[in-house]
Amino acid sequence: MMGVQRHGYRSELPAKVIGVTGSNGKTTTKDMIESILGTMYKVHKTKGNLNSQIGVPLTLLDMEPDTDVAVIEMGMSERGQIGRLSRLAQPDIAVITMIGVSHLSTLGSREAIAEAKLEIADGFREGGVLVYNGDERLLVEGASNRLPLLRTVRFGTDASHDLVPGEVGDDPGGTWFKLDNASYRIPLLGRHNVNNALAAIAAARLLGIPKKLIAAGLQVAKVTGMRMEVLHSSLGYTIINDAWNASPVSMKAAIETLEQLGGCGNKIMAAGDMLELGDRAAEFHREIGRMLNPERIQYVVTIGELGGEIAKEAAKVYPPGHVAAFRSREEAVRWIREIVKPSDAVLLKASRGMGLEKAADALM
Repeated sequence: MMGVQRHGYRSELPAKVIGVTGSNGKTTTKDMIESILGTMYKVHKTKGNLNSQIGVPLTLLDMEPDTDVAVIEMGMSERGQIGRLSRLAQPDIAVITMIGVSHLSTLGSREAIAEAKLEIADGFREGGVLVYNGDERLLVEGASNRLPLLRTVRFGTDASHDLVPGEVGDDPGGTWFKLDNASYRIPLLGRHNVNNALAAIAAARLLGIPKKLIAAGLQVAKVTGMRMEVLHSSLGYTIINDAWNASPVSMKAAIETLEQLGGCGNKIMAAGDMLELGDRAAEFHREIGRMLNPERIQYVVTIGELGGEIAKEAAKVYPPGHVAAFRSREEAVRWIREIVKPSDAVLLKASRGMGLEKAADALM
């Protein structure tokens, strides 16, 4: 970080910078923004999720001088880190996707998480614009109190927001929605990804991208792996690898996506531990278990000690033999292989530390 600051590298570059943060969806949103802007501009973006105190400076130093726009993902593990990254990157536009409960173990409350994410405005260049999820009360209040003179763009479901989707639908190939008399399609499962797309559209509009190019860019967006990644096993069943990370919000979204999936046989939810949730970790896992419905998702298998809390709740309403809890990925994979049929769909979801992507490899 000091190298970037010492050499004033960012200040020397004419490129516009878009900073992206949020509890969930920041990497997907970053990828969508890059795909849209790439229809008109030379774009540099954070590779993978190199969004740390080390990754962001490296991303900035790797930017070529003729870059038009840089899309910089910013992550954190504690208060103050987003602010430091923002002052380093000096964004012209900042995006906050949403506020969840990840980092409760270190920050203590959703209010503190929202304050930490709002630090992304600390390094704004003159005329900076904050794009944020207007359905999140903590962001609305935080932006109003902390940044009353800042220009903002809000997206979400309330009619008062700047970007509000109309009709929304999905099919095996992705998700589509209407916005301001135009149709958009994203090659991703999950209606929760519409909000990520709205954030990307807002950023693109601020940089003058016309509707047709926005739609074209969204339709071909290539998202970093293990985020609703659809795979097809050699035995004919579908694997949805969403194992990059997990929080209660993203786990619920994954369950809803699997429930809405059409054209398949039985649906199998493989859920592992959600980490960094503090003292309420077990409670959050039990809430997930209570969401599961045997009429919409036929089988549930969990991995890890906390995942077992999901299984305990699900077992209260599922038929015998339709819920299983294991400590290891290997045991879970063996169980799935015993029940899965060629037309079925298996969704894998857990925090990154569980390494559930290895289960996807084993099931192929």
